[in-house]
Amino acid sequence: MADTRTHIEVMGILNATPDSFSDGGKFYHVDHALRQAEQMVQDGAAWLDVGGESTRPGSEGVSVAEELDRVLPIIERLQANFDVPISVDTCKTAVMAEALKLNIAMINDINALRDEGAEQLLASAPDVKVCLMHMQGEPRTMQHEPRYDDVVNDVKQFLDGRVRACVNAGIQKNNIYLDPGFGFGKSVRHNYQLLQRLQAFHDMQLPLLIGMSRKSMIGHVTGREVSERLAGSIAAATIAAMKGAQIIRVHDVKETVDAMKVVAATLAGEFA
Repeated sequence: MADTRTHIEVMGILNATPDSFSDGGKFYHVDHALRQAEQMVQDGAAWLDVGGESTRPGSEGVSVAEELDRVLPIIERLQANFDVPISVDTCKTAVMAEALKLNIAMINDINALRDEGAEQLLASAPDVKVCLMHMQGEPRTMQHEPRYDDVVNDVKQFLDGRVRACVNAGIQKNNIYLDPGFGFGKSVRHNYQLLQRLQAFHDMQLPLLIGMSRKSMIGHVTGREVSERLAGSIAAATIAAMKGAQIIRVHDVKETVDAMKVVAATLAGEFA
């Protein structure tokens, strides 16, 4: 795979939920979401990631109908107003199917396309990217004493199996991104072991999409509440980008875009 480390994209998080851990309820209504998206695009977001179901630790799921009611109107308005690729954060095949009808560019799935029919659905959409994420357990229980023999090797083994399954189902390998799933069934120690050894995932020869923005792994180290985790989040994003992540998924787009410009210039050894 060609070295793409100097091309780092920032993905803006747009949660159409009343209960997400960081911005739950802020962008629940279409007009509010549209204003936030506009700001993110102005700040340099290369992607917008729309989610209609909170996946914070301890969260309960929502029905397909409710998730669709949350995300489809926002996707339609985003497509009509912005020329930025849209990612949809969902683990439900039925939601994916409806989102694909709106010409979205990526499915970002915390469950790595393990819902029935998801692999086949994405195989039928060759122009759509997919991000496969690792999660131990499910959001409701994932932080109840997560355990690994070796967190990096265990996560790699899981993702390798999912990549093979998706390719066997007909998904083009060059459409796949990988996400080790920071905060999803990992202790603070597990999260920082993953970040320290993130370059190990390059053995899989697939691009990395990384999300650590404002997460508890930042709060645990800094002692800061969610709203005060910008500096820690920027540090984590910078480390991930220096270790080869291609997409950084964040709440704070403007500041992260600036940081990624510095990282790209450093990796290139010059300012073009």
